[in-house]
Amino acid sequence: MGFATRLFGIPRPQTFLYLMSLRTGTELITLSLLLNKISGFYGLLALLTGFHVSPLQLSMYIYSLIALVITVLLSSHIRSQSPFHCLALACFYILDSVINAAYTTAFAITWFLVVSQHHSDANGSEAPGAGGSTIDDTAGFTSPQYNVSHVDVAVAPDQGIVPGSEAVTIGRPGFSTTASGPSLGHGVLQPESISSIFTICALWAVRVYFVLVMMSYARLVLRQHLLSSSKANTSLHTGSKSSSMAENPFSPHMPEGRGWKGKLGRIMVGLGKSYWLGSEEGDEMWMSQAQNLRRREDGTSPVPGVVERERRRRSGTGPPPPMPPLQAGQYLRVQDATDGR
Repeated sequence: MGFATRLFGIPRPQTFLYLMSLRTGTELITLSLLLNKISGFYGLLALLTGFHVSPLQLSMYIYSLIALVITVLLSSHIRSQSPFHCLALACFYILDSVINAAYTTAFAITWFLVVSQHHSDANGSEAPGAGGSTIDDTAGFTSPQYNVSHVDVAVAPDQGIVPGSEAVTIGRPGFSTTASGPSLGHGVLQPESISSIFTICALWAVRVYFVLVMMSYARLVLRQHLLSSSKANTSLHTGSKSSSMAENPFSPHMPEGRGWKGKLGRIMVGLGKSYWLGSEEGDEMWMSQAQNLRRREDGTSPVPGVVERERRRRSGTGPPPPMPPLQAGQYLRVQDATDGR
């Protein structure tokens, strides 16, 4: 069952690039997100200089500023391992990836239409697509009167002046790159478009891996919180109604389940409950190793009490049973024997 979960379920990285911890990877990914969203601030500054932007670009700049504020507020809780803020950061990163995918698709379609227009008979007309005029103005394309691939120069003697001559240019049109009008398929098939598509796909493969790291770290924080929130928790499933699901840390009776944060936390957990709270083979060992590493980093010792007694009971190394009570006559005989010595 565990192998099938790993094979067909969502991958759960345990390290970042097999070199760093998930917390370090989450901090680096969040830093890259902050640098990406700062571009929205500079985009709005360009409006003060009179630079024209399309409505699509303007909406992206405004969203980038909102995303920048949200990321700054949530990123400060990565080291403190707050379950609500780490889960909210992971969910927001997923939402931001979806929104960025929509913007990337819209701009890519417009770009391919503009490229197709400059390789078609409609060159020189208004650029198609959302924000096509802005892309056309800043891309550096030219709009020649004749669309030719190369020019031949024919030289002939000039009449009346023997040393002089006149030159006639004869243009030869291209054959494989022209089209009657701009189209998405024609723009994608251009030689310079293939490399752009490969670059976008490679960057999005990295983005998907970043999403998995953010989700895995949030899952780790939730499970560590469950084990450390109560001394009576000897397992992830203590207090849960199902043996295959961990207890929801945002339940109404839990400390994290109070107020609007608890309601929002239950909504976020409910969107992927099997991932956040579902059990998997090796989770207990992974959590134990993560807790030991955190104790070494913080300089704290394991929590004594019920957890330690439960561990000894399971391993069979508990304290010896108490001696049976002594009767009054036995106590006197023991005392006499001691005095005789």
